[in-house]
Amino acid sequence: MTGKTVRAEQVSATRELILVAAERLFAEHGVFAVSNRQVSEAAGQGNNTAVGYHFGTKADLVRAIARKHAKQIERLRLRMVAEIGEPADVRDWVSCLVRPVTDHLAALGNPTWFARFGAQAMTDPALREIMVEESLTSPSLQQIIDGLNRCLPSLPAEVRAEREDMARQLMVHMCAERERALADGTPTPRSSWHGAANGLIDALVGLWLAPVVS
Repeated sequence: MTGKTVRAEQVSATRELILVAAERLFAEHGVFAVSNRQVSEAAGQGNNTAVGYHFGTKADLVRAIARKHAKQIERLRLRMVAEIGEPADVRDWVSCLVRPVTDHLAALGNPTWFARFGAQAMTDPALREIMVEESLTSPSLQQIIDGLNRCLPSLPAEVRAEREDMARQLMVHMCAERERALADGTPTPRSSWHGAANGLIDALVGLWLAPVVS
């Protein structure tokens, strides 16, 4: 093994330690309540400038965390989309939105921090833009949205936009609340992430198909 290879592996390992530490601290305390120095210390780095050296700004670090998980979720989502039958209905497409996320969280074990990290990031306008940008790079996500739109009843533009926001909030915060409860050891309504996905899918299907009151 060459010196260059060893150095590359060391850099990769350090970056991963920083990503894990930052995700946990951001999830538990909020992104802007945590300094780069605290992240470096939690990652076991003696150099307090390690975060800036490896990632740049805090926004860059948030993007790196989001991208790390997005790649894994995208693989699950692509598989689900490939397996979807015809004719697909609203529940099929909503399942393709929900299950890749909950399956990913289940695979991470317990405790996890990604759902709470996402909820924290989505509350800040600048960080929310990063999270949305990262999700929009997903080829399968656009395919799912197109499929869902084909199945939905005709909705006024303002109602559709409102329900898109509701669906996003429900997915982000219900996953975050379940993750928080699991980490704290408190009871959850469902015994597994699979069960939690069932409940979330039921709610989202009902949301999208609910009648519109003038």
